[in-house]
Amino acid sequence: MKLFDVYPLNDIEIVKAQGSIVWDENENEYLDLYGGHAVISIGHTHPHYVKRLTDQLNKVGFYSNSVKIPLQVQLAEKLGKISGKTDYQLFLCSSGAEANENALKLASFYNNRKKIISFKGAFHGRTSLAVAATDNPKIVAPVNETDNIIFLPHNDEAALEQAFNAHGNEISSVIIEGIQGVGGIKVATESFLQKIRILCDQYDAVFIADSVQCGYGRSGKFYSHDHADIDADIYTMAKGMGNGFPIGGISIAPKFTPWHGMLGTTFGGNHLACAAALAVLEVMEQDGLMQNADEVGNYLIGELRKFDQIKEVRGRGLMIGIELPEELSHVKKNLLFKHRIFTGEAKPNVIRLLPALNLTRAHADQFLEAFSLELLGKFEKSLS
Repeated sequence: MKLFDVYPLNDIEIVKAQGSIVWDENENEYLDLYGGHAVISIGHTHPHYVKRLTDQLNKVGFYSNSVKIPLQVQLAEKLGKISGKTDYQLFLCSSGAEANENALKLASFYNNRKKIISFKGAFHGRTSLAVAATDNPKIVAPVNETDNIIFLPHNDEAALEQAFNAHGNEISSVIIEGIQGVGGIKVATESFLQKIRILCDQYDAVFIADSVQCGYGRSGKFYSHDHADIDADIYTMAKGMGNGFPIGGISIAPKFTPWHGMLGTTFGGNHLACAAALAVLEVMEQDGLMQNADEVGNYLIGELRKFDQIKEVRGRGLMIGIELPEELSHVKKNLLFKHRIFTGEAKPNVIRLLPALNLTRAHADQFLEAFSLELLGKFEKSLS
């Protein structure tokens, strides 16, 4: 048997990692500003994280949700405290797509409606309903197609109002990333998020804040939607939640009443996943990582905006998009293979920075120096 070839791969094997540094099989050192797609929130192999997981593994790694799991209660309490949503309810699952799938289903249970508003550039996952609400027809299989999704222009308040005027009593939910990730680090404006809140209240629709990539402190606030000073009805999360251990969840407002069997999952909220998630929150709290994300992120954004060659710098905290002109499309590849710096991308020419939230100023400067050399043409533009 061979692997199903769906991933374009760099010819690099990572065998060791610590903090924001990873090493390949030849002991070459790389700076990781990608974090495995915003997953590594507290740094690779953080000692507190490793100990938490090891200790738990030596007790019990898994049992089903048919028994009491006190770690779930501890996680809900810690998450409520740090996110500022102490009166919300937590449902645990295993991925961001699963989180969004359950959020959309819960909204439909709540108001018995079917239509969903999503936005151009959105990415919400690859499961059936989540992918239907994702703005990429290439990955929507025929079986996923539905007439229940209304795609609107991003940050267009007039279009949003028009959609509610036309379909208000049919709209179950509005789902929006506070900062689009795959869409190219597009920030939802504060006024747009506030308008969604107003219209959802007016029409009894559910406001779903997709925080899978842009949440968990990455923007400098716990949820990037918090910058608009509003409360969503449901927050979805995953990626940075477990620092590499698969876990997702939805934080659910008090107005939703659960019933037995309403939602379910096999692996969600297992002992190891909860230990990983608790370790992440403990490190975030103890080390002030949201403040660090804000400070180092603002520094990076400010320095990047000094480069005239860049078309635009977007983002908040340590979720940064660098839009380059076509003639600089080689820069991301050169950063990896010449400077040994991992970054992400969004098509066509956006470099995405999604590092650990404890990224240091020294590592930020290391990136800025390499990036500057590339923009100044100090390295050849093409690779053999």
